[in-house]
Amino acid sequence: MKKVLGLFVLFYCTNAHSLSVDLNEARTIVAPRIEYDVKQDTIKTVGATEITNTSGQRLTLIDSYISERGEEIAGADVKLWLGDHVYIESDNIVREGDITIARHATFTACDDCDSFGNAWQISTYKIIHNDDTRMLKFFSPVLRVYDVPALWWPYFEMPDPSVKYKTGFLMPDLESTNKMGTQVNIPFYISLSDTHDMTFTLSYLTQENPLFQLQHRLNAPHSEYRTQGSFTHNQAGENRWHIFNDDIIELGENARATIFLERTSDKTYLQKYGFYSDQPYLDSGAKLELFGQSSYVVADAHIFQELRNSSGTWAAPDGNILPNIRAVYQTAPIFQETYATFATDILGISGDGTSTQRVIGDVRLTTPWTLWGGNRLTASLSARYDLYHFNNTQMVNGDLFSGFKNRFLPSGYLEWGLPMYRAASKWTQILEPRARITMMRHMDEEELALNNDSAGTILTDSTLFSTNRLSGLDLWENGTYADYGMRWAAFSPKGDNIEVFLGQSYDFTDRPSIDMNSGFHNGLSDYVGRISYNNMRGINLATRFRLSQDDLSLNHMETSARLGKGKNFLNIGHIWSQNLNTELVDVIDVNEAIVGAGIQLTDRWSMRWNAVYSMAYDQFMRHGGGLFYSHPCYYLSIEYRHDNTIKDDYIGNTTFQFKFGMAINGQQY
Repeated sequence: MKKVLGLFVLFYCTNAHSLSVDLNEARTIVAPRIEYDVKQDTIKTVGATEITNTSGQRLTLIDSYISERGEEIAGADVKLWLGDHVYIESDNIVREGDITIARHATFTACDDCDSFGNAWQISTYKIIHNDDTRMLKFFSPVLRVYDVPALWWPYFEMPDPSVKYKTGFLMPDLESTNKMGTQVNIPFYISLSDTHDMTFTLSYLTQENPLFQLQHRLNAPHSEYRTQGSFTHNQAGENRWHIFNDDIIELGENARATIFLERTSDKTYLQKYGFYSDQPYLDSGAKLELFGQSSYVVADAHIFQELRNSSGTWAAPDGNILPNIRAVYQTAPIFQETYATFATDILGISGDGTSTQRVIGDVRLTTPWTLWGGNRLTASLSARYDLYHFNNTQMVNGDLFSGFKNRFLPSGYLEWGLPMYRAASKWTQILEPRARITMMRHMDEEELALNNDSAGTILTDSTLFSTNRLSGLDLWENGTYADYGMRWAAFSPKGDNIEVFLGQSYDFTDRPSIDMNSGFHNGLSDYVGRISYNNMRGINLATRFRLSQDDLSLNHMETSARLGKGKNFLNIGHIWSQNLNTELVDVIDVNEAIVGAGIQLTDRWSMRWNAVYSMAYDQFMRHGGGLFYSHPCYYLSIEYRHDNTIKDDYIGNTTFQFKFGMAINGQQY
């Protein structure tokens, strides 16, 4: 017989069937049968009994005896419930004010989670629960996994399941690298309020000095603030660190401010310590956005930190941007469906003793028509004026220039399309020819600075029918050109869809300069297209390609495929691009594959793996994977990561990581 002392004051009520006894609208007894002894002023229940007190604390037992005023409660299989699947079972549970003491007790948050027993439970000679602090204290606890002793420690303390946030140590995790040895991460969680907390992590490394990490989170009304950073003084005597910050502030329904900071001590620190996510450079600055029903204004500033080794093979951010202001306003229909768009762009770039400031104003009038037979016609006219101020800036021709330049850039386009539908019970098909002619003012290539915000262009299916085929505003697509293509699509009632597109561009004016790998030529460009299939049931295939306009040979292809759904999947991506620039010393084609796979081994065990492999260099660039176990009451994972990057003092790395944690009422510890 197990007993409980001094928990509840009860109210009299009897019934031959299941009933509830209610005292002061908050205290209840539920049992199949309740008997009240008037002379002894005691209550006896028969069968499974549930007693709930004013605080919501629940007690279950069988065949209970309750003394006068609830001073003594006795019964079999006594369990004090702290949550849906959380209880304390004890031979003796005593309540003294706000303190509940259970002796020779068992605690678990995994009741009925497995048919063959609790996944884990803690047995201890004493548990103390404090209603005021809502903390559970365990004395000489033993962790049992499926009733097998697994771990003992002298003392353990944790919040009860009613606590959402509580300051204290979190479950540590382990990592092991081939460069810095074993790394033990010990996180300490600090709860400042329900909307404000931080996590401080001490990382001990066997072959390097300790690493200190800090994460800070604050959710305020209409704003959120996120900061993370790390610091170490390594064995070489260097201070190495990083800080990332992202703040979003809502300034009413029509305005938002963003502050972002990304900075690190050097180019390789993020990779060496596991904070790197393939970012080529770090971007710090601020942004202000203003929204209107038909208008948008954004003002932002950027300060860059380059992480790549300079090789001159990409367009890296050159200098800092302050300011960058762009405003767009679109009118309501002026007549029929015709509307006007007004845009302004202000940009300032400075760095390395040079600076450039520009102001761009653009007005565009667009009018779409739907004509007989479903023909769609869109006409657009634009007038743009640019004003530049250069200070010691390198121009396209290689000269340094200081002073003002301006230009007037009129343009316009006329676009035609004819979607032709064929509806059927099995497949609905669409065949749509489309063509656009764009007229632009021809400009001298040596008139402007060297790629302030434009890095040229690569011809793709998404570049066609674009009002700006270049990546920025400084470079100008000279002269007149035409885009044309054909799209076919089919849809089934089951959700299957297929799409095929093929198109080309034609330049009527000789281009001032041609990148051999761009796909553009004087006159006819290469052919570009895409093919995709998605059955919405686990098969999604897509490819985009570029074919030589001379002999239809393949110059560029990007392919992606996803097979499967949920945790059973196979992802395959591949990019191949022929390097046609024979002036380069090392002519290396891009030939890279990305593979990812997941397997659901059981309801709770799963595996995931991903890799990037370069066929051009015949090696893995990076790969990683892991084994994961997800249980309602706990989780664990074993993962590895490896990369072959060589940069400055960083030469590849292999990292293994082990994580384990317990969950109580959905909260992870």
